[in-house]
Amino acid sequence: MIHDYLPISREDMEKRNWEQCDFVYVTGDAYVDHPSFGHAIISRILESHGYKVGIIAQPDWKNADSVRILGEPRLGYLVSAGNMDSMVNHYSVSKKRRAKDSYTPGGEMGKRPDYATVVYCNLIRSISKKPIIIGGIEASLRRLAHYDYWSGKMKRSILLDSQADLLSYGMGERSIVEIADALNSGIDIRDITFIDGTVYRAESLASVYDEVMLPSYRELTADKKEYAKSFYTQYCNTDAFSGRRLVEPYGEHLYVVQNPAARPLSEEEMDDVYALPYMRNYHPSYEAAGGIPAITEVKFSLISNRGCFGGCSFCALTFHQGRIVQTRSHESIVNEAELLTKEPDFKGYIHDVGGPTANFRHPSCEKQMKAGVCPEKQCLFPKPCRNLNADHSDYISLLKKLREIPKVKKVFIRSGIRFDYLLADPGHAFLKELCEYHVSGQLKVAPEHISDNVLKRMGKPENSVYRRFMKEYEKMNEKLGLKAVPRSVSDVLPSGLYLKGGCGTGGIPAGSGLYAGAGTGFLSDPVHAFHLYVLHRL
Repeated sequence: MIHDYLPISREDMEKRNWEQCDFVYVTGDAYVDHPSFGHAIISRILESHGYKVGIIAQPDWKNADSVRILGEPRLGYLVSAGNMDSMVNHYSVSKKRRAKDSYTPGGEMGKRPDYATVVYCNLIRSISKKPIIIGGIEASLRRLAHYDYWSGKMKRSILLDSQADLLSYGMGERSIVEIADALNSGIDIRDITFIDGTVYRAESLASVYDEVMLPSYRELTADKKEYAKSFYTQYCNTDAFSGRRLVEPYGEHLYVVQNPAARPLSEEEMDDVYALPYMRNYHPSYEAAGGIPAITEVKFSLISNRGCFGGCSFCALTFHQGRIVQTRSHESIVNEAELLTKEPDFKGYIHDVGGPTANFRHPSCEKQMKAGVCPEKQCLFPKPCRNLNADHSDYISLLKKLREIPKVKKVFIRSGIRFDYLLADPGHAFLKELCEYHVSGQLKVAPEHISDNVLKRMGKPENSVYRRFMKEYEKMNEKLGLKAVPRSVSDVLPSGLYLKGGCGTGGIPAGSGLYAGAGTGFLSDPVHAFHLYVLHRL
């Protein structure tokens, strides 16, 4: 196997003696062959299973020739808007155009269209009848009918508007290999209706079983309460173990069917994903334009886990990565850290060891890997569950191993810390480790608001829990001879959650160490974003 970037041109294909790609991957991001980028993981996984994958990054959506440069693939096209929803990439919460796209050479804005997945798929469909499989965060969160914040309207499943044949939701490592193998065996794309973690269209429900019928698209557009009910049903069926098959009607002869989520990866499978032969950088063709800004933070960071059992009511993680935490082994992470130390521009600092929530290193309770998460209960809200396994010992052990690697000066944690989970762990071993070794000047936590009325609706702990954490954090820093200056930066007022009987961020008491910053506000489903609070340390 050639250790190089995957082909982006006919010349690259000729170097590998390829006459045709099995799959052509069209992405809204520039081509970065690093495991923090979805297109890199999916393409390398397919490569490891013997498939030939070419990359078309940020094609000119006004010119059909831009998606012809690698020729027509043998099996199909893979399409993703990129690491971000294209609308979040383009616009702030106030719907103002952003000035920079960190996933584009030189940070240049305007290299991908709005609603990129739909636009790319329709462009491909204008020149080819080959199967189109869509995935990534944009497709995953828009897989069923959804409210689109940017247009202020309900939109149909992205599967319909894009004219794609199949949608892979969630992280996709399992489903993409099953899809590829099915196509390779000669199964028609219309008959690939049996793979977990996928969404397909159907003209009848004759072959659909064990389904839960959602309100029709017509009902959703006519009544907001019906949409709320539908969303809650979807939320209760995101688990791979207990989730049911969902059906959304669009008329008498058109249905969108969501299969149950794909099973979470085992530790060994996670290790295999991160051991693939990534080049760990952006394609060299971008060097002249200034490279890809997004690589800066992730290049010397380590992904330790995925999934989050926090279950906050505004967060998209449940719908994309799920609530079951999946982790890599210590050996896998240490091996990757050792690779980082060999990079010529490594300065001795590992920027982060984390994931969606840094201090989650195992499922919240023992039963989850057999029975799944509780569909109508939360692990941490309103109080930590009595079955919660709050234990940081594995994470502490991992961090110690990383600090001992030659050439490593510091190991920082820049992913968000779930402070209520930290407090649920008896003793202060992790808090001591965190304050003594792993705060780079800012510790990210997310209390989100100061009003308990608002926090209750967000699925977050009461403000008193955050204040307790602040005191423990200050006390530990004082004990270690360090000076902690707690500051929390956010502004959730645009969310519309300024409830009667609860103060907004304007009601912050003097001397609390809290202040309202220019936060991103709240984007309604399917896209959500909050600035994290930050604890500064001098």
